[in-house]
Amino acid sequence: MANAFTGTVAMGNLVQTSYDRALEFALRAQPMFRQVADKRPVQQSMPGSSVVFELYQDLALATTPLNELVDPDAVAAGNPTQVTVTLNEYGNSILVSNKLDLFSFTDVTAGLVDQVAWNLVDSIDVVVRAVLDGGTNYIRDNGASGPVYNGAQTTVGTAAGDIFASTWVRLAVAKLRGNKVHPNKGSFFTAYAHPDVTHDLKAETGSAAWRDPHNYSAAENIWASEIGAYEGVVFIETPRSTIQVNAGAGGTVDVYNTLFTGQQALAEAVAEEFHTVRGPVVDKLTRFQPLGWYGVAGWNIYRQEALIRAESASSIGAN
Repeated sequence: MANAFTGTVAMGNLVQTSYDRALEFALRAQPMFRQVADKRPVQQSMPGSSVVFELYQDLALATTPLNELVDPDAVAAGNPTQVTVTLNEYGNSILVSNKLDLFSFTDVTAGLVDQVAWNLVDSIDVVVRAVLDGGTNYIRDNGASGPVYNGAQTTVGTAAGDIFASTWVRLAVAKLRGNKVHPNKGSFFTAYAHPDVTHDLKAETGSAAWRDPHNYSAAENIWASEIGAYEGVVFIETPRSTIQVNAGAGGTVDVYNTLFTGQQALAEAVAEEFHTVRGPVVDKLTRFQPLGWYGVAGWNIYRQEALIRAESASSIGAN
């Protein structure tokens, strides 16, 4: 008679699949764009559905010498310009059942609270980014000899070879300074750029490129692969930067938005700060627990002069 083995088949009821009860979350990027909003109401008159900011206009220059015997005419002060920020409600919620809480092998409520909180910051960052992407000042190339500021170039004209380089940075800084914009990070302006864009900047060669001076005076930036401060700009690399998929030449080139910012580029008004909410249990058997987030706020570009959008392709882009 053959031997009978007592193994995993014979004792199959004792062999089960096991699970790691500690769940990981999806990959996430830190929120970036709301930090641009450094202009907020100072003396708001009352609560309202919108907040109007006003900016004085400077008087016209008086460069003509006065006549000793003539009383000069008085001039009228310019009418202040207005920027309106409209407030909106934003929020999201989920319902957690009591049965899920009782039957799940991990603390599912804690995990869902974390997801709700990240949904808050992710959602609002996209809302703010859309406002910044709507700035009126832009830099594009369109296959020209170099980047052009507020020229006839278009988004749809962005060619695959229109990749970001040091000349784009120098042009943006020159225009911000020419617009009398104050830096917003010490003596530096701030740029928000996609890693596909900064890859091209770091790969640029030549004596006027990013890499050459870092080879000799700041090699630690190369080791860490960080742009850092360069040409008057502190670079923040973020995958949250807008990619206009197939918006370039022939409908086959991805266009990347790089945002250069100075002080008071963006205004923010808040009626109720964003926060997570644990709603009341109101069903008959108290089985459903609402979790969500809520807030009331609005954003608008405050000084167009303090915001420039550079639209480029990338040599490592998907398209």
